[in-house]
Amino acid sequence: MAYGSFFPQTYYPTYYGAQQMAHTQPQIAQNQQQNANTNMIWVQGENAAKSFPVSAGQTVQLMDSEAEGIMYIKSVDPSGMPLPLRIFEYSEKKSQNNQSRRTDEAIGSEEYVSRQEFDEFREDVKRSIKGIKKHEEEGEG
Repeated sequence: MAYGSFFPQTYYPTYYGAQQMAHTQPQIAQNQQQNANTNMIWVQGENAAKSFPVSAGQTVQLMDSEAEGIMYIKSVDPSGMPLPLRIFEYSEKKSQNNQSRRTDEAIGSEEYVSRQEFDEFREDVKRSIKGIKKHEEEGEG
């Protein structure tokens, strides 16, 4: 006489059609959760994010491949009811050290001139050209 085991015996078909037996379902859920956290999921627009399937009690981060800088967070409560889709805009933040160094280089550098210095130089060149022309006219006459 054969007796059953203490664990529920559930059979899951595999890719090749053979059947394998899973004794513990928590282990399967844990593996799925680990896989979801390591991959970045890309969707095409807000409608695709809304229709993306999410398991009960899970939250996924979806990146928009069409609109740059848009990210969606889709959550489903433990009873399977989807929560409202949350939409975020993100941008790259430069570090404080790099920005201050760049502005110091641009302002304090001797390679660049201010607009006022440029305008003064331009006026000096115009006066010099007028002086040269006047001198040439006087020499010819």
